[in-house]
Amino acid sequence: MANTTKIGWIGMGRMGYAMAEWLLKSGYDVSIWNRTKAKAEPLTKIGGKVVDKLSDLNNVDVLFSIVSAGKDVKEVYFGPNGVAPNGKGKMPKIVVDCSTIAVDDSAEIREQLKALGSEFVACPVSGNAKVIKAGKLSAVASGPEAAFRKVEDMIVKFAPNGVSYVGDGELARICKIAHNVMLGVVIQNLIEITLLANKMGVPREAFLRFMSNSVMGSMFTRYKSPALVNLDWTTTFTPELLLKDLDLGLELGREWKVPMPTTAATREMLQGHIGNAILQKDPEAYLEKDFATLMETMANLSGMKLQSEQKNVPTGLE
Repeated sequence: MANTTKIGWIGMGRMGYAMAEWLLKSGYDVSIWNRTKAKAEPLTKIGGKVVDKLSDLNNVDVLFSIVSAGKDVKEVYFGPNGVAPNGKGKMPKIVVDCSTIAVDDSAEIREQLKALGSEFVACPVSGNAKVIKAGKLSAVASGPEAAFRKVEDMIVKFAPNGVSYVGDGELARICKIAHNVMLGVVIQNLIEITLLANKMGVPREAFLRFMSNSVMGSMFTRYKSPALVNLDWTTTFTPELLLKDLDLGLELGREWKVPMPTTAATREMLQGHIGNAILQKDPEAYLEKDFATLMETMANLSGMKLQSEQKNVPTGLE
């Protein structure tokens, strides 16, 4: 599709804002709705059009959304004040959802959209706002292939590291849940071994530099290193959202009779970390920090008092 395609965008969170920004900078006509309108308004400087009501988006060619959970997707699409209020009326011909939601929720949404004459592409993404700004986001997609091919060029604008089409239905949801399960397991293990090395005398910065330069290194170990070295808990993804995704993965494991012992152990450690937030001065604010705060709970269990090493650590996203 040419850049004259009219796009609707729902969701201006840490991810959504940066993704919509890429589409605008690529010359697309993008109309935006967000619950807090002020969060979208800076994008008007580069051509974004902020709408007052979700139903103002029912005439776009392609509608994108990225929100927190399945219930939120249903609400913005079919709620009383949704794009198609109470599940009635008009929806755009192609709807692309980039949220991380349960397989059952996605299938239900697909059926509701089909009844309204819309094709649904599930397209969750891998990364965070810094990854998006660095042009290194990737995505996975499923749904009708013809519909996917019509929007593929748009997706690649905000996910230039590539989008993998994995088939029909909700297969992309399964891939993203599996991805986030690995995210949880990797951060837990990375914290464990970093604390072990650190307690035995190795500076965290030196250990993580070695790991990131090794065959075990990855984009993830690199961009998480500054947080673990300097105790910078600027939010990319919260512990509670990660717990939600681990639970989705374990639910699939039970349903399909695939044992997931490593995931189960990680889930219980993360649950303990979330419970430990009650010891903080402001538990609610603490749980809005990054999931890497898990390191503080692990340090306490290890009898360690952590301090920032105050090192200038590259993220690999420069």
